[in-house]
Amino acid sequence: MPALSTPVCEFGWKAQNFSLQSTRNEIIELNKARGQNGTLIMFICNHCPYVVSALDEIIYEAKELIKNDIAVIAISSNDVSTHPEDSFENMKALSADKKLPFPYLYDETQEVAKAYDAACTPDFFGFNSELGLQYRGRLNNKRESPTEIRRELYSAMIEIAKSGKGPQEQIPSMGCSIKWKS
Repeated sequence: MPALSTPVCEFGWKAQNFSLQSTRNEIIELNKARGQNGTLIMFICNHCPYVVSALDEIIYEAKELIKNDIAVIAISSNDVSTHPEDSFENMKALSADKKLPFPYLYDETQEVAKAYDAACTPDFFGFNSELGLQYRGRLNNKRESPTEIRRELYSAMIEIAKSGKGPQEQIPSMGCSIKWKS
């Protein structure tokens, strides 16, 4: 399965509101769930090897961001007819098993992924307090330098929380393509 990279950050692009079912049986609306200092929206899924290998790190970074009044939201948009491991029931199981500290939302219609132009899993969208896009990069540099890890997503989100602006230089995230319905 070839890896895809995310597009370059479109600075200032306004986050589209959504209302989606969470694995905690709540309806989460972006405009009500956004963070005081910023919001991280990430497109992930259960089966993607890129997500699976980084999930513990994603959870760690999410907990640290939440401590800084940055909301974290995960969305799965994959076609479950071709990838049943990404079903809502399996999402619920993963959420409970990993004790996800953020809402994990199901985008069954794929409308949210399309509105955000999500490309792959994981795909990270870092927004400032006004929901203007400031980061579309990767989690960290672990693949290149496993002994000297730079926390790129965390650092970018803290910079956004403090200044409202993300770093000018961003390295795209890489992962499995979103599994679109035919």
